[in-house]
Amino acid sequence: MAETTIKPVSDGYRWGQLVIGVICMVMIANLQYGWTFFVPDIQKKFGFDRAAIQWAFTLFVLFETWLVPVEGWFVDKYGPRVVVLFGGLLCGIGWVVNSYATSLNMFYLGQVIAGIGAGAVYGTCVGSALKWFPDKRGLAAGIIAAGFGAGSALTVAPIQWMIADHGFQAAFFNFGIGQGLVVCALAFFFTSPKKGQVPEVVANANIIQTRRNYTPGEVARQPIFWLMYFMFVIVGAGGLMITANLKPIASDIGVDKVPVTIMGITMVAITFAATIDRVLNGLTRPFFGWVSDKIGRENTMFIAFAMEGFGIYMLYLWGHDPLWFVLLSGFVFFAWGEIYSLFPSTCTDTFGTKFAATNAGLLYTAKGTAALLVPVANYLQQATNSWDGVFLVAAGANILASLLAIAVLKPWRKRVVAQALAVSDEAKPAPRVVTA
Repeated sequence: MAETTIKPVSDGYRWGQLVIGVICMVMIANLQYGWTFFVPDIQKKFGFDRAAIQWAFTLFVLFETWLVPVEGWFVDKYGPRVVVLFGGLLCGIGWVVNSYATSLNMFYLGQVIAGIGAGAVYGTCVGSALKWFPDKRGLAAGIIAAGFGAGSALTVAPIQWMIADHGFQAAFFNFGIGQGLVVCALAFFFTSPKKGQVPEVVANANIIQTRRNYTPGEVARQPIFWLMYFMFVIVGAGGLMITANLKPIASDIGVDKVPVTIMGITMVAITFAATIDRVLNGLTRPFFGWVSDKIGRENTMFIAFAMEGFGIYMLYLWGHDPLWFVLLSGFVFFAWGEIYSLFPSTCTDTFGTKFAATNAGLLYTAKGTAALLVPVANYLQQATNSWDGVFLVAAGANILASLLAIAVLKPWRKRVVAQALAVSDEAKPAPRVVTA
């Protein structure tokens, strides 16, 4: 029987898969980035402690991230459709539970359900992008992550209007149902690439890519993986803290309701900041992903993490001015969101594509670990009655990560990939010599 040859798919098909993933990411973005608008109204209606309310956000991120390796395993073994369908259902159910919640435990339950659903969708979409685009891995991961980072930008004002006019319960219910239905419908269009359908890994002096496929068990035993994990945690924590507390921070420093005009557009500071933050948080992901395809992952990390540390420090200095609060919060999110393109692409470059969804999911659990620091930031703020200490710690953590990227991760990863290549070459059978 003749062997069936699998032909490469068209670029149009690959980009179509990416677009489907982006739309799904847009639909789940509010589950994380919209939460900050609900916090003041939940506190006002029920009188819960703010730090206690923010444990709901932490639980969402924990269950969004820590189960992604399991969901990634299902994707790698059974394909993406069933996992995305499952995720879409849970995303809708989670916010419906929030709409009926009258106790902290019910909000915690709703956020756990939503987190599991969001993780299933997020992990599948990122893993799909990494597999379909080995030749443009940083850009593809950045575009898919941009859907999550910028996806809630268009709904910043509508969510606030619905909360103001109809209450936060109605906002939870209506947005939850709508977003969940769209994800479920798109689940049926997902496919995974077969061997031969996509280009081989790139040959680029700046992009260090392995040709060995590490299993998740092997990855977890690699010390370099835990360096990347630590860097992800310390960079991720600062951005998550600001994501969860943007409105409370603006309220505490007295700038939330102050009108700000930029380029002829006037909005109150918190609405302006939230809108710009989400747009820039999305744009940074494909931008720095594309940059990393050109100059290397670690070089890009060094630049971006240093920018983030500088931005947070300037927010500490000048954030009390409404205009600077808007501009600097946007800068901070622009320098932060790229972690969601740089770390998955670096992970797959280092450990191979066969188990990309699972391995990138293992690294993505660092976001959940970082989320544990969000309530710690709230307790620190309550103890000092100031956000200054939180800003300074976050700025220092980002500077540390930028130095680790260039001084430790870059040379170490080069050695790891070279050693894997050497072992692979040794394992190849010697060529057969046929004599007459």
